[in-house]
Amino acid sequence: MPEQGAALAALRAAVGPAHVLTEGDLSAYERDWRRRWHGRALAVVRPGCTDEVAAVVRACIAHGLSIVPQGGNTGLVGGGVPDSSGTQVLLSLQRMNNLRAIDSANLTLTAEAGCVLQTLQEAASAQGLLLPLSLAAQGSCTLGGNLATNAGGTQVLRWGNARDLCLGLEVVTAQGEVWQGLSGLRKDNTGYDLRDLFVGSEGTLGIITAAVMKLAPLPAATTTAFASCASLQDCVALLMRARSRMGSGLTGFELMGRFALDLVATHFPALPRPLPGAPWTVLLEQSDNEGLEPARERFESLLGAALEAGEVQDAVIAETLAQAAALWHVRESIPLAQAEEGVNVKHDISLPVSAIPEYVQRTDAALLAAFPGVRLVNFGHLGDGNLHYNVQAPAGQDAAAFLAANEHAINSQVYDALTPFGGSFSAEHGIGLLKRDDLAARKSPVALALMRRIKTALDPMNLMNPGRVL
Repeated sequence: MPEQGAALAALRAAVGPAHVLTEGDLSAYERDWRRRWHGRALAVVRPGCTDEVAAVVRACIAHGLSIVPQGGNTGLVGGGVPDSSGTQVLLSLQRMNNLRAIDSANLTLTAEAGCVLQTLQEAASAQGLLLPLSLAAQGSCTLGGNLATNAGGTQVLRWGNARDLCLGLEVVTAQGEVWQGLSGLRKDNTGYDLRDLFVGSEGTLGIITAAVMKLAPLPAATTTAFASCASLQDCVALLMRARSRMGSGLTGFELMGRFALDLVATHFPALPRPLPGAPWTVLLEQSDNEGLEPARERFESLLGAALEAGEVQDAVIAETLAQAAALWHVRESIPLAQAEEGVNVKHDISLPVSAIPEYVQRTDAALLAAFPGVRLVNFGHLGDGNLHYNVQAPAGQDAAAFLAANEHAINSQVYDALTPFGGSFSAEHGIGLLKRDDLAARKSPVALALMRRIKTALDPMNLMNPGRVL
């Protein structure tokens, strides 16, 4: 079509012909990580700098094209792939991968949106500093995507979500302008906090092109352990004890149900199984600046007291960094083991920690009654109240057919059960396409109206990732 030809010419003028992809296998951009959504873009556009992003946005405005921003394409809710119309521009930020600065005195790092999270962690570590954001996908997810979805991960207990670690942003607006907000200030009360509008907005308000992130000194020692518990009540009691003993030194408290670990053992038999099977296993991590021996003594004292109190059945403390990494590898392999077992109904929920035992007991029973034989893959970040409460098809059933037939009904049960506890159906993965209808049905009408007004004010042409979130 002539209109598309003119649009493609404008995009090529903005970023160079080599970085406007329209032919060949584009599935790495057009299909999501879970392989649930596979769209078709008019073009995949790969800008190399902020000015080029702004030029792309202006070209899309001129030709009425909507834009789907994408980082590492590791999202789980379908928010970063195009629809099937063949008219959307997939804006990949992967070429924007410059680490602009590390300010050791200010404890900040400034980097572009396409930087891979692990690369930034390693750069900070080389300076004796810690970038606390840590995710299972850190080898491929990017900073811009982490901020656009307000990613959580395994260190939220100590450091908070991506939003809590971000001090400033650079954003290309829906008008093709550049908001330069790359402040490294921890105190700046000069009007509305625009940064927090864009963090967590999933590319629906503007395009994050760079950010300033908080750093911390590297801990002198990190100690990691597995502990097995007979009940979720015991896991919560152990968490309370660990908080009391370790305070802010407690940097990880991960929960793993028996079936979740059974899946890891089945599909990755080379990984260690350091403790006998138990209803629940917890991974604890302590990081501090007192050195290895005091940290280990504190850990041993904690676990000894928990064993004596009956909160823990058994425990093992990693003796080396390699052993600690192996324990984390077991935890982080649960989603991969699930994928090997077959597609499943995924949930990313949050509740007050005190409510989790009762919620799980009630919801397990309700699901097993309604869907006999389903297998419950329960794991996640107990320390901050975030569970990945997933439902696998009964053994021997076709997983894809089970998902197609039952996903909506299972979601309704899992999400309805959150209401009495004041929980949330989306903790750290975002809304995207997957949970858009649930947001419309479950969010306060006042909150939804405010969100729509913000969207209309900042993106009146509805060109920024339309159809996602709202």
